[in-house]
Amino acid sequence: MQFLKSVALTIIIGLSFFIFPEGRSATDNPLPSWQDGASRKAIIDFVAAVTREGSPDFVPAPERIAVFDNDGTLWAEQPMYFQALFAFDRVRTLAPQHPEWQTREPFASVLKGDFKKALAGGEKALLDLVMETHAGMTTDEFARLVEDWLATAKHPVTHKPYTGMVYQPMLEVLGYLRANGFKTFIVSGGGIEFMRPWAERVYGVPPEQVVGSSIKTRFEMQDDKPVLVRLPEVNFIDDKTGKPVGIHQHIGRRPIAAFGNSDGDLQMLQLATAGTGKRLGVIVHHTDAQREWAYDRESAVGRLADALDLAVKQGWTVIDMKREWKTIYPEP
Repeated sequence: MQFLKSVALTIIIGLSFFIFPEGRSATDNPLPSWQDGASRKAIIDFVAAVTREGSPDFVPAPERIAVFDNDGTLWAEQPMYFQALFAFDRVRTLAPQHPEWQTREPFASVLKGDFKKALAGGEKALLDLVMETHAGMTTDEFARLVEDWLATAKHPVTHKPYTGMVYQPMLEVLGYLRANGFKTFIVSGGGIEFMRPWAERVYGVPPEQVVGSSIKTRFEMQDDKPVLVRLPEVNFIDDKTGKPVGIHQHIGRRPIAAFGNSDGDLQMLQLATAGTGKRLGVIVHHTDAQREWAYDRESAVGRLADALDLAVKQGWTVIDMKREWKTIYPEP
């Protein structure tokens, strides 16, 4: 399940102009889609403290690293991770080439539309789906598949494009941090190559600042051209205890701010907030059943229990989406 935590989002050309109209900077009216409450204040106060020269909490710009989970933190993740829905669509597309899938699980259940049964096999079933639908092609071919899917696919509940289900308040946080000298990274359990094709366009996060789960790749020469071929083997799972490892391997600095929404982000929050100096840990708590979904401890997707229990002790900020966000998604 963790391997498929993933991603997808609203098409934004020039993210800073989308969040902050021409003539305004990110600091003129920081976080305009947030209510003037505790979470907004915690973020703004933290940024002021670490960026004000002469402050005892001042942090030099190269050390201003902020990490963000993707699914459930930057965009929605219900009723299941969007990369899983991408895999299901790939099964349907490839089915004519695989008649054996009609009787082989979890593919047979996907083809019948019984996603609950398809997921009953747990992580092994999901990995089978990923290996069969995400491998056996070059990295460029896979990137084009992801882009084409995001351009046409619609969410099964809201019927919005997946690119329309990013969180406007979190887009503002990304822009606000970057306007104050932060470098922002995505650190997700979703596939790194599923996120990289669109993360810069949607979040303003370039591909080299995306950390995620991966499958193995191999260099080949095809028609006298160098390519990377995706293999049906897991390389790295960037979830739970894997997230601090991924941060160490890809970033090389301990973050001073971390944003997550589930127990899969617990170790990342612990890593970021255990360092010296002023730190910020933030949990997006899904409490809005009308505008989004309300879930935490008992959810099969995005379970939030252990991290929520530790939040008070650790001094982490817990965002109440229902009370603290004026809007959820960007205007179409």
